[in-house]
Amino acid sequence: MELLGARWTGAIVEVLLSSGPLRFTEIANAIPDLSDRLLSQRLKDLEDRGLVTRDDHSGPPRHTRYALTAMGRELEPAIAALTAWGRRWLDTSAPSFRRM
Repeated sequence: MELLGARWTGAIVEVLLSSGPLRFTEIANAIPDLSDRLLSQRLKDLEDRGLVTRDDHSGPPRHTRYALTAMGRELEPAIAALTAWGRRWLDTSAPSFRRM
């Protein structure tokens, strides 16, 4: 919970779940408010915990792709449930929504 509770981590996992392996810039473009520095740190954290793999391709053009491991893909039901809950209860256009 601590890892997934870190800011932007759930969004990164959700993007990788929905899109498959992606380059750094593709992840960054999918989450526009996330800084490159924080994205880099979160990807390292996820890789260190075994949820994400980093695949370096040496051929022209040289690039790196990030993908979820089997353990990371098993988060899909939890991420889907959190996403559905957020859409249901945290709709900022609803009149009863108040930030605490």
